[in-house]
Amino acid sequence: MQLLSMLINPNGQWLFPGSPEFLEALGDPEPDYDAEGFAVKNLGFIKFSIIGEKLIEIELHPRNASFAAILAVQHQLQSSSTRLFRIKYFTTEWQSEITASAEQAITRLSQLTAPEFVAQSQERFAIEPRDYSDLAADESNPLRLFAQKWRVSFGAFNSSVTSFAINHDLLPRMLIIGIRPRNPEPVFRFIGEAHSSWLDARERCQALGEKTVNVPDKDYAGWATEFYHDVARTGQPRYDCIKAVIQRRDRPYRTRYERLLLPWKTSTEEVLVTVCNRRIPDPGVLADAAASSAAMNSAKSS
Repeated sequence: MQLLSMLINPNGQWLFPGSPEFLEALGDPEPDYDAEGFAVKNLGFIKFSIIGEKLIEIELHPRNASFAAILAVQHQLQSSSTRLFRIKYFTTEWQSEITASAEQAITRLSQLTAPEFVAQSQERFAIEPRDYSDLAADESNPLRLFAQKWRVSFGAFNSSVTSFAINHDLLPRMLIIGIRPRNPEPVFRFIGEAHSSWLDARERCQALGEKTVNVPDKDYAGWATEFYHDVARTGQPRYDCIKAVIQRRDRPYRTRYERLLLPWKTSTEEVLVTVCNRRIPDPGVLADAAASSAAMNSAKSS
């Protein structure tokens, strides 16, 4: 089988393996090891291989690959007639994905190399990131079922997703957010009735099809929208614990909840992000209630 491999350096230049230019960048004129693998894993190179007539393989370390190198590979994919692409990338170990679309390969490279998003707490909104893998072991958590549905569906959204949510009583507490690459402002596609705790019936109706920032508490909406962007951009789920004070028209709404964000592919370029929440007790509120109860009992006994 015919094999042609090239290396793209961090400046976006294409080099032949073993060429003087590559060995100069490697800093070793006579390597006695896997020089190409070392350059990919440690020096930010990307390896681009054409295998036969039907497969292109791209090998990279997402956290080391430069923006210029990614752009060079994506530009090459745009003009490719190949219909099968394998992306090999390193996290804590090497992983591999296959797609039959150049457009999907381009998108996936952008997702893998997106800058890491650091979740920030604010005065009224506190976030505690949780390990997404912990959901698999928590059989009592209803969010676990939806995470399983996302995994077995390979992140592809269809009518079975909403049917599943209805059958497991998850739909009322769900939001569906739509994000398009060419119009990156997220919009509400669905708002479950349980969200009447912070949006009244009229606001929920008016918000459908509107930008997610167009709700009464724009500070909260803007803060939450950053997470929707991150999940859509990276294609990776998020699992967090949130404590928030949300401003309503009449009075503040205080809440503490677990939040599962899942990105879903669609038949169009739009990415859907489902937001599924589960209310959990606030230890501070429980402590205050317990102290109040103890004070009342003490007063009665005296």
